[in-house]
Amino acid sequence: MVRIEVSHIDGPAQRLHVRFAKGGKDRYVPLAPGMLAELRQWWKLHQHPRFLFPSPGRGWKDRSRTLAESMRHATEPLSVSSIQMAFRMARAAAGLQPTATVHTLRHSYATHLLEEGVSVRLISQYLGHESLETTVIYTHLTEVSEAQTRSALATLHRAISA
Repeated sequence: MVRIEVSHIDGPAQRLHVRFAKGGKDRYVPLAPGMLAELRQWWKLHQHPRFLFPSPGRGWKDRSRTLAESMRHATEPLSVSSIQMAFRMARAAAGLQPTATVHTLRHSYATHLLEEGVSVRLISQYLGHESLETTVIYTHLTEVSEAQTRSALATLHRAISA
């Protein structure tokens, strides 16, 4: 995701074109209106013509340019290690378990979509999986989905008992 370019966002369709992701696959992922607005706000801070998350480069504090100017003139996107460091700092500030990683966000994304009723097949497409079995690994059983299962079973039981 660090390589997201401004042109990859389809605002009218409210989706992101994920290009050359894991396995070299492309896919489209929907964006919530609020998320799209936040991405636009972020871009307005630096207005890089290509990258959504441009790298300010090393030593930007020592230069005569501001952070926004350094980002606007970046020649490459943020590095994966920069994202990982930012995540570790946010994780520590939030008091989350040190076992959480950037990849944990992928699991959370899949789990929350499942809990909101999105089909496993769609989640599989969004994650770029070729097989549903791979997606099922990401969508581990949660209290919410377990409660929904109990509710569905109670409804079925009532229908059978009636």
